[in-house]
Amino acid sequence: MLSTQYSPWLLLVCLLVGAGYAALQYSAKAPWSRRLNYGLAALRFAVVSFLCFLLLGPVLQTNTTRTEKPAVVLAVDNSQSVELFSAKADLAALKTGLPQLAATLRAKGFEVETRALAPSSLRAARLDSLPYSAPATDLSGLLTATARAYEGRNLAAVVLLSDGLVNRGQRPEAAEIGFPVYAVALGDTVAKRDVRLVGLAYNRVAFSGNKFPLEAEIAFEGFAGGTATVELREGRRVLDSRRLTLPAGRKRFKTSFQLTAPAPGKRRYEIRVVPQAGEFTTLNNARTAFVEVVKGKLRVLLAGAAPHPDLRALRAAIAANDNFDLTLALPGIAPLPAGAAFDVAILHQLPAQGGLGAELLAAVLARKVPAFFILGAQSNLPAYNQLAAGLTITPRGSQTDDVTPAPNSGFTRFATDDEAARRYADFPPAPVPFGDYRLGPGAEAALWQRVGRLPTTRPLLVFGGSAEARRATLVTDGGWQWRLAEAVAHDDRPEAYDRLIIRTLQLLTQNAAKKRLDVYPTQDAFDAQDEVTLGAETYNAVFERLYDQKIDLALTDSAGRARRFSFANAPDGSPLRLGQLPAGLYRYRATATLGGTAQADAGELLVQAQPLEALESRADHNLLAQLARGTQGAVYRPNGLDKLANDLIKKQFRPIISVEESQQDLINLKWIFFALLAFLATEWAVRKYSGRV
Repeated sequence: MLSTQYSPWLLLVCLLVGAGYAALQYSAKAPWSRRLNYGLAALRFAVVSFLCFLLLGPVLQTNTTRTEKPAVVLAVDNSQSVELFSAKADLAALKTGLPQLAATLRAKGFEVETRALAPSSLRAARLDSLPYSAPATDLSGLLTATARAYEGRNLAAVVLLSDGLVNRGQRPEAAEIGFPVYAVALGDTVAKRDVRLVGLAYNRVAFSGNKFPLEAEIAFEGFAGGTATVELREGRRVLDSRRLTLPAGRKRFKTSFQLTAPAPGKRRYEIRVVPQAGEFTTLNNARTAFVEVVKGKLRVLLAGAAPHPDLRALRAAIAANDNFDLTLALPGIAPLPAGAAFDVAILHQLPAQGGLGAELLAAVLARKVPAFFILGAQSNLPAYNQLAAGLTITPRGSQTDDVTPAPNSGFTRFATDDEAARRYADFPPAPVPFGDYRLGPGAEAALWQRVGRLPTTRPLLVFGGSAEARRATLVTDGGWQWRLAEAVAHDDRPEAYDRLIIRTLQLLTQNAAKKRLDVYPTQDAFDAQDEVTLGAETYNAVFERLYDQKIDLALTDSAGRARRFSFANAPDGSPLRLGQLPAGLYRYRATATLGGTAQADAGELLVQAQPLEALESRADHNLLAQLARGTQGAVYRPNGLDKLANDLIKKQFRPIISVEESQQDLINLKWIFFALLAFLATEWAVRKYSGRV
């Protein structure tokens, strides 16, 4: 449809202009026939009238009608437990029934899509050959991802095929789901005869020569009153073994082993329940513990210029970790004991104004131990700037900004997970000096300052210093408010704040003799279903960061089998991705040539297997019933897919018809230009051919 903002009467003016132009051009006697003359006049009339019409700014309006079919998503729980604990007849019914269900729904006008826990398993598999290989079940994540993918679209229903067992993420709640769920209940609600190891509690770090416990939790079905043998192994060697009675009237119990930590290093222990006669599966009979044995506790000096609530928060965060031994020193209140030894120092508002605590600061600097500076209202910033800690602050008067922490995604020395980042965003604002911040050579910001909701590039937590004197700086003394607010909001568990302080101290003290090539695991331990990643840092002779350096890596498993990788450390901090690895203790050796000099680094990484899918053999159909009932859906058995299809068809879900209007200026259509050009060229050619131009 054509429209213009001018009066329709102007169309008559356009026609009159065209007629007048044609009459003026072709009213005289012509050397061609009268019929041709009328034809050329008509052509000139049409072109001139249309050009005048274009001056009125006509708009072409079009309406496009789209029909969106109702969609049904087949959300398949393709976890290992489904195949392990479901009857073969049910799996066979799914193998034939799922493709038929999809075909029936498509024939009735539905759009059908299949989604699974492990999306990669859908790429090469059809519905009749879908592998049940996902190592964990996160039904909430599956349903949430489906809702996100179909937001604003015509999603009629989700068919959830699952045994209801959830071992990762949250249990899905019907109130949070905005679409009907039709559940197909898999598995068996009658537990199998089984003895399984459902939990293993231990400290990941033990001190050489000290005793430490390994506590195992054992659950069982069908063996009450009998006995089971539980073994503690290291490799093929049995360190301890005990025969335990499976108590009647209880479904689970605990037993504990005591070990003496051997020489420093990473050790792998396995607790195993010897398989019982008639046991359904032995996949859940063992758990592995990886323990790092260290020489002794890390000695921390917490020194402050004066009493402050921040000192209490720091002390609580450190005391919650058994790997640290803390000494507190305050001028005139708690003097530093003579001969006190420490591996790292936290200097709270030191150096201070007026020289307060100068002797404590001098003692730390004289011992050349790593130092963690926390700046505050009493800090002497000019004196701090002289300590070459990697950060220079030029204050503008005595003003302060109120900020919260924002993780620096480019900082890879320790990772900030999504939960910690969310907690950081909820921290109350803390004061920092208002002024100019400048990072020194080789210094990195782990946290930026966020002012309100606006992240900045002013550093909040900085790591710097030299190879001989490693330094970290937190530019606020309001961290105690963070820990207090987090404890109130999260059931007295200020994990994000405590982890930040502990990781800062660990980073300051690890690899104290700085290496030019530093390759390290990005996590303390990986699960077998995780992608294993390594970070890498390279430095020149004066310890300035280098990037895009070729690094060769040899990874060796406990059987001596080696894998080789080659990569470059990118400026964006992206890690080396090794993919998924079988459970075990791996050793790696990295080599690189930096500035013409060969450099090497070595280390260990842990991959542990958690048999999540074999821990529960009894299906949870109550969860599926709650989901279906709360979303106006229903529950079916695998042999009832035909009834499910009929019920969905009876709902008479309607397609959504939408009309999209679009407008375009007629003068912008290229084909009109070429059409006019063709008409004029035709007129010119006819006139020339017939006698004159």
